[in-house]
Amino acid sequence: MLVLIVATIFSCNNDDPASPEYRIGKNRFTLQIDGDTREFYVHVPELYDPNQQTPVVFMLHGTSGDGEKFYDISGWKEVGEVENILTVFPSSWHYCIIDDGQVLNTTKWHGFPAEFQFCNTETPRDDVGFLRAIIAELHTRFNVDAKRIYMAGFSNGGQMAGRCAVEMGDVLAAVCENAGTLPIDTTCSPVRNLPVMFMFGNRDDRFTGDPNVEIPMANFEMMLDSSVYINGVVNSHLNSFGIQDNYTVSGTEGTRLTASYPISPSSPEHIFLLTLVNGLTHVYPNGTNHWMFGAEVQWAWMSQFTLP
Repeated sequence: MLVLIVATIFSCNNDDPASPEYRIGKNRFTLQIDGDTREFYVHVPELYDPNQQTPVVFMLHGTSGDGEKFYDISGWKEVGEVENILTVFPSSWHYCIIDDGQVLNTTKWHGFPAEFQFCNTETPRDDVGFLRAIIAELHTRFNVDAKRIYMAGFSNGGQMAGRCAVEMGDVLAAVCENAGTLPIDTTCSPVRNLPVMFMFGNRDDRFTGDPNVEIPMANFEMMLDSSVYINGVVNSHLNSFGIQDNYTVSGTEGTRLTASYPISPSSPEHIFLLTLVNGLTHVYPNGTNHWMFGAEVQWAWMSQFTLP
């Protein structure tokens, strides 16, 4: 895979003219990969110290979005400032796809495209290779803590995050899939068993089938035991990551409920979480579009894990 790098720096907060590699704040970089120009945004927090290893979080946008959109709306750059982490917002590729019989031109990640197909004229891009190339590039520009690289994704980005949980477990410490995940009842062969969270809302019409219908929070355990879709999601993670077919429930009906499935009693840090959020529609919760500040909640969970 041929990779070339170009940088566009948006922030003027770094007063050191001898540091052209990045600026504090918003940075846009591009990689020339197999003839394509691929972009990603990096937010460098004010407290970033090049002499100290720094954690990294990727946030993958959903269908029709791009890295800059989720730089602006996801809330991750704000968490990055508070927690002193590098936050990364890549852009997926623009394709012709067929979804529910409709031909659409839109951005998509090449995850596990169970719900759509690429038009015959399209060549799906190697997004795993793209994301790995970003990590390699980050190591050349920043003092990255290689054992603390994490990934979150929303909708189609959640599906891509699921694929990365399978194929990039050698470089990712933990993954959060939001409103998108692995295809149901699928068995994959992961690089390693790593912590994975799948989060979705009880008012998300992608799961309820109707924007006016919600999943009663009081029926959470019934849903875990009887929903064909949720059982399919759990089975995909159980079969792929070796989780145990039992769970414990925590949380409250007024906010969120989480089923925790252990992978191994001898390795409690390896776990699959399925979280249902009260009142959440098909959006990534940022504290403004919903009461939950998703980035803050997910960083609190992911940050406890490191690569072996």
